[in-house]
Amino acid sequence: MSVDVRDDGPTTPDLVDRAFAVLRAADRRFSRYDPASEVSRYARDEVRPADLSDDLREVLAVAGKAWEDSGGAFSVRRPDGTLDTDGVVKGWAAQRAADVLWAGGLQRFCLNAGGDVVVRGEPEPGRGWHVGIRDPNDPQLFLAVLELRGGAVATSGTYERGAHVWDGRTGEPATGLVSASVVASDLATADVLATSVLALGDEGVDWAGRHGATAVIAVGADGRIRADRAGAALLGTTR
Repeated sequence: MSVDVRDDGPTTPDLVDRAFAVLRAADRRFSRYDPASEVSRYARDEVRPADLSDDLREVLAVAGKAWEDSGGAFSVRRPDGTLDTDGVVKGWAAQRAADVLWAGGLQRFCLNAGGDVVVRGEPEPGRGWHVGIRDPNDPQLFLAVLELRGGAVATSGTYERGAHVWDGRTGEPATGLVSASVVASDLATADVLATSVLALGDEGVDWAGRHGATAVIAVGADGRIRADRAGAALLGTTR
């Protein structure tokens, strides 16, 4: 994860340190690879639901709403029943880190969480932040380059990690789409919606617009681009 801050003030370094502290704390709490993390202990029934931290309660609530809104396609339970909150936590934690910067008075920054970004303001007068949406079939090409002065973009795809997203309704890998990019007001929303679109397949493109997305661009396994009206406009095409 990285942050590009264009505000120049005496508090900027401290705010950036505090933002990264939020990310490190989230990693300690939610890492599935750390047997001592809260989420690992909860998955082993070593933490009672009544004793959960507010953070884990919030993440599980976000996951529960996404599960309900998507008709069960989005799920934090793997097909074998294992708890996996990764589909929520990255965007949720990165947005909280960005909120630290914003609340501290920084107005021009881009926080990049493994390719998912949240931006505020302008990197230079008269120009927004440029956010590229990668062509899943060619890492050297972009489907679109967005210019944003606020909001977030998240992408979920199979082109780097394989079919790691499953359809919670069937327990089978989601294979209808190879990538789904969502623009939304915040990264927590964008990240969950991008994963949900990938799980839902074609139907998820228009579905996301009814659940907080401001634009959706997806690519099917057949190589064809799917986009809602706002996404098509960003691509310079008609729908």
